[in-house]
Amino acid sequence: MPTRHLKYSHPTQKLTETKPLGMEPFDIGRDVAQHFNVTLGRDKSCKSAHYTYTAVALSVRDRLMERWKDTQEAYRESGCKRAYYLSLEFLMGRTLSNAMLNLGLVDASVIALKDLGLVLEELIEIEADAGLGNGGLGRLAACFVDSCATLQLPVTGYGIRYEYGMFRQLIDQGYQLEEPDHWLLNGLVFELERPDLKIRVRFGGLTRHSPTGSVEWLDTQDVLAVAYDVPVPGYQNGTVNTLRLWKAAATDEFSLREFNAGDYTEAVRSKNLAENITMVLYPNDASENGKELRLRQQYFLASASLQDILREWIALHGEDFEGFEEKNVFQLNDTHPTIAVAELMRLLLDEHGLSWERAWQITTHTMAYTNHTLLPEALEKWSVRLFRQLLPRLLEIIFEINARFLKEVEALWPGDHDRLARMSLIEEGAEQQIRMAYLAMVGSFSVNGVAALHSNLLIEGMFKDFHELWPKKFNNKTNGAWRRMFWLKSGS
Repeated sequence: MPTRHLKYSHPTQKLTETKPLGMEPFDIGRDVAQHFNVTLGRDKSCKSAHYTYTAVALSVRDRLMERWKDTQEAYRESGCKRAYYLSLEFLMGRTLSNAMLNLGLVDASVIALKDLGLVLEELIEIEADAGLGNGGLGRLAACFVDSCATLQLPVTGYGIRYEYGMFRQLIDQGYQLEEPDHWLLNGLVFELERPDLKIRVRFGGLTRHSPTGSVEWLDTQDVLAVAYDVPVPGYQNGTVNTLRLWKAAATDEFSLREFNAGDYTEAVRSKNLAENITMVLYPNDASENGKELRLRQQYFLASASLQDILREWIALHGEDFEGFEEKNVFQLNDTHPTIAVAELMRLLLDEHGLSWERAWQITTHTMAYTNHTLLPEALEKWSVRLFRQLLPRLLEIIFEINARFLKEVEALWPGDHDRLARMSLIEEGAEQQIRMAYLAMVGSFSVNGVAALHSNLLIEGMFKDFHELWPKKFNNKTNGAWRRMFWLKSGS
């Protein structure tokens, strides 16, 4: 059958142009009903509150998307300096109530939902708390990205999309019971999956050095990092920043050969091993397997995030890294993501062909480290043996950083072997350990505590040697809390 060509009397509509969505009760109510009936395919026989919550959340999400796109376009066009906040935790809480508040939609939504026979407070309670963080560290990270959006600062958060939070707490006759916190069981309406954005992260293997000085990392066991974006709205200012979360996926879903041979468990082994990386917030690291999984998580976050940021830079500037440090900064939230120092060096050296001196200049002018603890035993250390097994190329780079750093210390304090031992990135003992906080301090331009007293105690005690070497590098940033408003209204 021949195709009939229709003639339009008006100009062709552009795919990327839409009319702004209304913010009045009628507009919201109409969109909620549209999503309930059409997007979700529900009818009057549906009794599940999950679908009414989802319809409301989709209506709010649509309005976030408008502002999100405008914000990202404004950042790109301005060429402004961008900041990236790397954290293993983001204790974000519930998204719907915060998004409504920041969009200025609360009053209009209450009216619209009342007309539909719905109660906003009841729908808000349906949403599960995001299991992306545990305590103060994650809450600080959430406050940080929230307040940056309100201040209209171009800051992107990078974290891990954990399938399970730490645990759900139940109380039975005065005793605590723990259950798995499968907070993603019903999905997250507000996230935007990016199947087009997959980044390869490498583990294991070996390194090969060529006579020209280049290094190859070979025979690795790779996993894919798949991006999921969550909008972070500022308070009634039209700005919506991004929290990008990474989910681990196998490079191959299953082995067809093993599957056809009837060994179904072995067929999906690589898939299960890959997905374990982002399965649970804070695996138990009392065992060797737990330690290995924790290190995999930290490197997975750092490598995927840095590759993503470099990808965007190269899309605009090609392989020219001139001015990179003037336009980018990475904030490392505690010691968990500090492996980013060595990973950025690896990427610049091995993947993009920069000299050591230029790569180190970029790294030490873009990395900044926030310390959260005064207890030496709470600072992360990883065995050299485990690093050699999982991240052999990163271990070589850390050894080289340490050798160059100790030469600098030796030049200032010749013959002070105790100081060299105290400041070395490698702690000697029955088993050599890598001091991750020291790597962060050596590779960063800024080191801060999270309260005036805390910062003073750091430079007077645990980090005294480093403060004597670089007094201007240390500073304080007192923890703040972004005020999230909660309301208890009925019928208004």
